[in-house]
Amino acid sequence: MQIKGSTILITGASSGIGAACAAAAARAGARVVLLARTQPALEQLATQIHATGGSAYAYPVDLTDAAAVDATVARILAELGPPDIVISNAGSGRWLFVEETSATEAAELIAMPYLAAFYLTRALLPAMLQRRRGYFLFVNSPAALVAWPGATGYTAARWALRGFAEALRADLHSTGLRVATAIPGKVSSSYFTNNPGTEARAPGLARLLPTLTPEQAAARMLRAIARNEQLVVFPPALKLLYLIHRFAPGPVRWLAVATGTRRPKAW
Repeated sequence: MQIKGSTILITGASSGIGAACAAAAARAGARVVLLARTQPALEQLATQIHATGGSAYAYPVDLTDAAAVDATVARILAELGPPDIVISNAGSGRWLFVEETSATEAAELIAMPYLAAFYLTRALLPAMLQRRRGYFLFVNSPAALVAWPGATGYTAARWALRGFAEALRADLHSTGLRVATAIPGKVSSSYFTNNPGTEARAPGLARLLPTLTPEQAAARMLRAIARNEQLVVFPPALKLLYLIHRFAPGPVRWLAVATGTRRPKAW
């Protein structure tokens, strides 16, 4: 899918990978549509893109609110038309054991990223189907490949997003619309700052992976879009682990558990 001249809608665009994707896509000649909850950060990014000659439009929205998503998408379609490419990048959530997770937080883990991606896709799909072309990219986590201890609700939500992408690809067969998943390794961002204690729960296996910048992650994902890739797992060390897990899952699962965090003793 060509980046230049395309309209690219990006969620979670106020920071991290989303902001980096927006900036890189705009530099490549795309018109970017920015979605996130944080209006000041979105508007600041749009201003920066405009200042460098790019084209950007900010739409603050709570993606976990289905009615708000429907209303925002209606505005976007009326003002800009349907996007060519949708990057569902919004996500959050702490890594916790089941008993540490409140019912409210469990619901929030499912709402973001899974329901946010579902609501947005549902709202955009009729217009994109009518045009019979488009590309959906769902940004996921290594937790969607292999489970590790101490992140139960987070992992379940990421598997839900992965399942949604797979089911959507089957649904859209022969429609002209493509569906892809991107799974980057560790990316330097505010995620670990905003979720204290989470980084300490990463399995020791994760220390084999280099930390990417948001710009590096964005460049790889835009390249995947340009190549119409269906699944992009990076960096190479993570892709190697994924391939080993695909053909011999036992050793990777064992390593994830053996090097993962330990449940606090109740005695």
